[in-house]
Amino acid sequence: MQRNEKNYETVPVGSLGVVCLESCRDLGKKINKYLVRFRKEREHEHENDIAFRGYLRDTYLVECSNPRFGTGEAKGIIQDSVRGFDLFIMVDVTNYSLTYSVCGHKNHMSPDDHYQDLKRIIAAVGGKARRITVIMPFLYESRQHRRSARESLDCALALQELTNMGVDNIITFDAHDPRVQNSIPLKGFETVQPAYQFIKGIFREVPDLKIDSDHMMIISPDEGGTNRAVYLANVLGIDLGMFYKRRDYSKIVDGRNPIVAHEFLGSSVDGKDVFIIDDMISSGDSMIDVATELKKRKANRIFVVSTFGLFTNGLDKFDKAVADGIIYKVVTTNLTYQTPELLSKPYYINCDMSKYIAYIIDTLNHDTSISDLLDPYERIEPLVKKYKAGKKIK
Repeated sequence: MQRNEKNYETVPVGSLGVVCLESCRDLGKKINKYLVRFRKEREHEHENDIAFRGYLRDTYLVECSNPRFGTGEAKGIIQDSVRGFDLFIMVDVTNYSLTYSVCGHKNHMSPDDHYQDLKRIIAAVGGKARRITVIMPFLYESRQHRRSARESLDCALALQELTNMGVDNIITFDAHDPRVQNSIPLKGFETVQPAYQFIKGIFREVPDLKIDSDHMMIISPDEGGTNRAVYLANVLGIDLGMFYKRRDYSKIVDGRNPIVAHEFLGSSVDGKDVFIIDDMISSGDSMIDVATELKKRKANRIFVVSTFGLFTNGLDKFDKAVADGIIYKVVTTNLTYQTPELLSKPYYINCDMSKYIAYIIDTLNHDTSISDLLDPYERIEPLVKKYKAGKKIK
């Protein structure tokens, strides 16, 4: 029985269409396979009604492209009709692997380029869709979410711009600060936590964890990420610790005050397996610094867990940290671009989010509540019991 069985007796908002920009084409193909499977397995009582025309299809992907002129200027093209569709448009703004030519010079696509391409595709829809939902796993400019000086509020501006273009809902994952949704209070905004996928991925790869406060601990690397750490600690029934960053406010380096030291708050980590949980790994310096401090306090195995593995300075630092015994495993999702090098690392655990996103899309297309999908406690609890009983996690 499917988890989204409540969709059996509801009418879809419109014909389902999933528009995946080139930046997340691979993830979109996986999501599409799940959607096709869900609906073929579903024996829907009203499947022959006119409201369900086009409900069962071989693919829900809508072909699109963003070709460029020699100057680097681009346009958005949608190859299929989307009139009356319930459209879900997906983009990965952090996929730097894509390139384009500007007067013969090769440019790697930046988040700004991806965001502009997203707007071009929305413009190509031309207001013909019944509803538009943007799925942007890494929220564009999410680290520029508040004003601390005379500076721009890019994330809020982007959200307002998208909703002004006709976007009804925005779905993101583990937003750096969810309060940015206050910029669009009359539109839908959901930030989804991949806690269940983290736990499942780790349980599948590591069979000998002891899930209790005497042998395990959850650590937040800074005060801003405490909420996600508190949630995981509570559902697993283990202790929580936190680091806070002591900064030198007399200096500014690369636009921010440099970190002087990481100070720890919490009970002893001596001999315990530790999960350091955060929303993103950028350069990785903070994570490695925190892991190093925990090793000084005699922590056992250290798992670095993050929704987005950006690795902006490469993987050399993590290779060294693993070789030195500081880090045991690195855990991230496939919500952002993953290099073949990363996927080949023996210490890396990849958490696939495609089935979860397919559930969300299928449920929203039927205009039913996704509250139970957003709170994974009911799925985590039996998973932990199964793991403690020594059963294999698939």
